[in-house]
Amino acid sequence: MEVDFAEYRLRCQLRGHEDDVRGICVCDNVGIATSSRDRTIRFWSSNPLNNGDYTMSKILLGHTSFVGPLAWVSPNAELPEGGIVSGGMDTLVLVWDLATGEKVQTLKGHQLQVTGIALDGSDIVSSSVDWYDTVRGLAVMPGLGILSASHDGSIRLWALSGEVLMDMVGHSSIVYSVDAHASGLIVSGSEDCLAKIWKDGVCVQSIEHPGCVWDAKFLDSGDIVTVCSDGVVRVWTAHQDKITDPLELESHASQLSQYKHSRKRVGGLKLDELPGLEALQIPGTTDGQTKVVREGDNGVAYVWDLREQKWDKIGEVVDGPDDNMKRPVLDGIQFDYVFDVDIGDGEPIRKLPYNRSDNPYTTADKWLVKENLPLSYRQQIVEFILQNSGQKGFALDSSFRDPFTGSSAYIPGEPSNVSAVAAKPTFKHIPKKGMLVYDVAQFDGILKKISEFNNALLSDPGKKDLLLTEVEISRFGVIAKVLKDTSHYHSSRFSDSDIELLLKLLRLWPVAMMFPVVDILRMIILHPDGATILLKHVNDNDDVLMELIKKVTTSPLPANLLTSIRAVINLFKNSCFYQWLQKHRGEILDAFSSCYLSPNKNVQVSYSTLVLNYAILLIEKKDEEGQSQVLSAALEIAEEQNLDVDSNFRALVAIGSLMLEGLMRRVALDFDVENVAKAAKASKDTKIAEVGADIELIAKQR
Repeated sequence: MEVDFAEYRLRCQLRGHEDDVRGICVCDNVGIATSSRDRTIRFWSSNPLNNGDYTMSKILLGHTSFVGPLAWVSPNAELPEGGIVSGGMDTLVLVWDLATGEKVQTLKGHQLQVTGIALDGSDIVSSSVDWYDTVRGLAVMPGLGILSASHDGSIRLWALSGEVLMDMVGHSSIVYSVDAHASGLIVSGSEDCLAKIWKDGVCVQSIEHPGCVWDAKFLDSGDIVTVCSDGVVRVWTAHQDKITDPLELESHASQLSQYKHSRKRVGGLKLDELPGLEALQIPGTTDGQTKVVREGDNGVAYVWDLREQKWDKIGEVVDGPDDNMKRPVLDGIQFDYVFDVDIGDGEPIRKLPYNRSDNPYTTADKWLVKENLPLSYRQQIVEFILQNSGQKGFALDSSFRDPFTGSSAYIPGEPSNVSAVAAKPTFKHIPKKGMLVYDVAQFDGILKKISEFNNALLSDPGKKDLLLTEVEISRFGVIAKVLKDTSHYHSSRFSDSDIELLLKLLRLWPVAMMFPVVDILRMIILHPDGATILLKHVNDNDDVLMELIKKVTTSPLPANLLTSIRAVINLFKNSCFYQWLQKHRGEILDAFSSCYLSPNKNVQVSYSTLVLNYAILLIEKKDEEGQSQVLSAALEIAEEQNLDVDSNFRALVAIGSLMLEGLMRRVALDFDVENVAKAAKASKDTKIAEVGADIELIAKQR
């Protein structure tokens, strides 16, 4: 259908998701589906009686991690109202019946995050993370070819022969999605917080959002659906009669204003972190001391006049060089400069990225090797960098070091340098080596609580068969005595009957009374003989540990969660449990996944410790599928605000350690790890800031 371009304005905002909305699926004329980092897919039904707006009618629950790509299955005999196919970071592809909202098929096989889904007739085609292909989105341009969205901020139209027909440049950051309409219009969504509309290769409108625009799709009517990192789904229309009411327009404008205000930087500082005018009531300490304060939407600098004892206004501070929205991007990474280098001889223009904090010689060395160019160009490249970045007084150095092998290279006309050594980045807190355990227990308190609970059973006639005898109570005292004597762990032993007694209580005692018994189990796991006996009870037919985990997470009480997580953590001390931990990794992490939101900070920290231990184990085992799930869990923790410092720190260490593996670095970059690192670097806590810097350094590695 032919649609003349008219300015798009807000039609409606759909709220319900609890985290970034990542994907959109247009489901013919019955509605739209959206996917989110909150692990849900939500279906929004079209409401023809209300100006064609949308109502959330179903929530599809089944993925255990972030949900990304979606595809629509048209109604058929098996799915009379149609279906949805979804892919997640949990490596699964799920098929949903839209009539019931139930999962009808689970497709396994991917080892890592599912990144794309398409239907070919009745077949489902899916893709996964295997390499950092910098193309982020594809769409068919009817009658012309294929559109691609890229990390370099561009959109390209390709003929099926492979020829570039059109290059659309306008976004200032990664373009995550692109879509085309029968009218000839194109829409794109980007990390620069804009959805751009293009006509004949020219941007005709930029629609601001209060966050990253992860996806953008056309409806048949020509209206546009966008999804954003603020968790809101928005529909935009060029039809005047469909524009939302003034109150909703004002609300959206307010959201934009607040978001831009929160991101505005002056002199490299966040505007909303600057002190107000009241800060000028405090006298300066030295003549010429400067202070920047917030005045409205601006940062204003003042200087202290010691003689007059007053602050003199200097003027408004402009956005500093750290303003991320203005820094050029190459392959998804922001730099202070991205130079075009013409090396002549009919060769194509090469892109040379550079940060002012980098050593220009190191930059030149790596770039020449990467571009397979003669090393004799080195000095020319260095001088080019210095001239174009405005740097002066830099000491020239003719030595060369191969950035990949660390060895010196022969350059015609230059002396060799056989003593050169490769410079490796150093990190404060990663990688983490060795497992963490909880090896301290208050045995007197534990035994007292077991005795107290046993006495409570006396008053309940229906539970007298659960009572411990005096002999059994005394056996717990013997167990505790063995566990206290750590100097004889190499020679002390438990009887099978003692372990059987412990497991009997775990199976039969009321859930509310379990935690002191689990605490005894936690310490037995650390004892060599205790661990050996326990291992006999974690087989497929009678797995006491999985039974325990399911029981305490079905009826979650903080004391049970705390002791049971710590018991699982202690399993990491003994390699005989590694196979079991790997096998049940998905079930364990899913069972405890909500613990990072617990109001009990000890539970928060324990869950982060579990995630960190899993990261260490799965790195050692080279289990990439497991690493992907652990990375997902660690990112969820790190992105949560107001968590305990230790909980946040351990999650960040897990993220950094996993990213050193290369493939996980690419997955982490796909999930905004750079923003996580920046937030951590800004922390007032030293160790959080240091590990944030570690992660940022890894993220910048090429």
